[in-house]
Amino acid sequence: MARIAGGRCMIGSDAYYPEEAPAHAVVVDPFRIDRHPVTNAQFAAFVAETGYRTVAERPLDPAEFPGAPPENLVPGSMVFTGTPGPVDLRHLSQWWAWTPGACWHRPEGPGSSIEGRDTHPVVHVAAEDAEAYAEWRGTTLPTEAEWEMAARGGLEGARYVWGDDPEPEGERLANYWHGDFPWRAAPGYGRTTPVGAFPSNGFGLFDMAGNVWEWTADWYSDRHPDAVESSCCVPRNPKGAGLDASYDPRQSQFRIPRRVIKGGSFLCADSYCMRYRPAARRPQQIDTGMSHIGFRCVVRDGAGAGPP
Repeated sequence: MARIAGGRCMIGSDAYYPEEAPAHAVVVDPFRIDRHPVTNAQFAAFVAETGYRTVAERPLDPAEFPGAPPENLVPGSMVFTGTPGPVDLRHLSQWWAWTPGACWHRPEGPGSSIEGRDTHPVVHVAAEDAEAYAEWRGTTLPTEAEWEMAARGGLEGARYVWGDDPEPEGERLANYWHGDFPWRAAPGYGRTTPVGAFPSNGFGLFDMAGNVWEWTADWYSDRHPDAVESSCCVPRNPKGAGLDASYDPRQSQFRIPRRVIKGGSFLCADSYCMRYRPAARRPQQIDTGMSHIGFRCVVRDGAGAGPP
């Protein structure tokens, strides 16, 4: 883990997507954070010791998913599948598919495995799974403010984890989509990569941009709920919105809370989703893992971490 000294930091942005606004100051107490996302090998050690079964490996209750086709009510997860050619980017169902049998150790579904991917980030973990692992280690998930302060690496207000300018041509600074999304990735892109394959930020943290989205502890809201306009009052250790605010108003039939995820993933393309930036944030239903979502853990000053 790397120690983050804490202090005052600007988070959010008024320049890109509306859910990132408003840019505002927060104060965060010191903490330690994993230098890279939790890997398949680390998660496998947790499962071997505890016998834990992830949400994606458990049967589904039909009462919780009214109207869902019976063939979908089996253990599984959402898997990215590249399209055969250019598609309308307004319809993400063209490259995401519910895949029975997909889970953290079968990331593409039955017949796949994590062999040779010990150092890749674990994926297909729901929020509950990430929290169970964190508790086993004697850690917890970061708040959005902690995560973003760490991601910025000391670069106050910078657009990217490496500075204000886009990645120079020919340099490899983060694992986001290079090529034509979602059908033709440049060599070496379009999938997860080993943690630490790209340069660290100013705090020595890897993959704070791209590779996999990462769970936080905060409930999601459409704007930063803890932003304060008055200069006299800066939120200290903000913890996001309340549970009720996290439900998706467009899917009122599904009362599933949503958490903030941060960092973008290997599927973030400049033509579609410029969210591999520290300020970027997205909602994710807590019961749903996907092939581009992982996590990392934190320890706040005064607490201790257990198994590595």
